[in-house]
This record gives sequence, structure tokens and C-alpha cells, in this order.
Amino acid sequence: MQNNPYFFGYGSLVNRTTHDYGDIRPATARGWRRLWRHTALRPFAILTAVPAPGTEIEGLIAAVPGADWQALDDREFAYDRVPHGGAVLHDLVQPAEIAIYTIPEDKHPRADALHPILLSYLDVVVQGYLREFGEDGAERFFATTDGWDSPVLDDRAAPLYPRHRELAADERAFVDAMLGRLGSELRPLG
Repeated sequence: MQNNPYFFGYGSLVNRTTHDYGDIRPATARGWRRLWRHTALRPFAILTAVPAPGTEIEGLIAAVPGADWQALDDREFAYDRVPHGGAVLHDLVQPAEIAIYTIPEDKHPRADALHPILLSYLDVVVQGYLREFGEDGAERFFATTDGWDSPVLDDRAAPLYPRHRELAADERAFVDAMLGRLGSELRPLG
């Protein structure tokens, strides 16, 4: 019997409510860091993971039943799916094929300017980190992500992110406090 492969989620895929993949486990990717990537492909910044020796990021791994990657590849269409190369530490007993989705710097045409980060997207990501890793883990998410000089578009009232989720009051307050601590520029929608 062949084992199912896994993906390593480090953004919205950490929020279990955004997908229905199973056998979900906490994991760490050594030698990777998150980055807000700006491309001409989208009008908003895209969260990606990039190789970064000496750093690590937390996330989740989840099984891809029957190695049917199509739905996940469609969801992550702007990304390359690459093997983890031994970087992902996990508690699986058997070795597993694990993929990481990444956007290399030269994959898409560069944006002319910094694109905003969608607050509705960021909310989903941070909600996942709060639920999986607590406030300390969510703070590590912010600390291990580069590109916070991008403005943040406040689209909470009319979310543009297709998998947006409603945050509890304490989750929302946490996101707002972290953005305040970072000195992020919050722009209104419209």
C-alpha cells in the first residue's frame, strides 16, 4: 500500500476551516521563511514561503488522498509545488512525500508598486495560527514573515478573500494589536 503524500501549509491552509484535507499535524519547515510577494498577477500581496537558511516556520501538514493534487494545485495556482527536501519536521512514523507551495521571485512579472495585504486574508491565516499554536505561535507567524511594509486593505466589512471567515472578538483584537505593533498602514476599502 502506497502512503498518501502531504502538503505543508503555512498560510491560509493552517486554518482547518478553509479545506477538508485530513490527517492534519503540526509541523515545522526548517530553512524557510514567509514573505508577502508582489506580482502583476494579482492586485494584492500574496503570502509565500521562500528558502531562508537558518530560519524556520511553523505550519501544518495534511494528507492528499490518492496523490490527487488537482484541487490543491487549482487553489494554489500562482505557486509552484516543490518537494520539501527534508526540511519539514513532523511526527509521522513513516517517511512521507511532503510538498511546499512557493512563488519564486521570477515566476510572475513584478508589480510596479507594493500591493496591499487583504485584511480578510490575514484574518483567516492568523485565526488558524491562534487556534493551532496559541498567541505565542501567532506572534511567531508575524515575526517569521517579511513584507509588513505593505499597506493593509481593511476589507472586513466586504471581504474580498473568497475563503474569509468571521473572527471572534478576541481573534480580531489580536490581529489589530499585532498590526498596530508593526505600525502597519491600514487603508479603508473603496
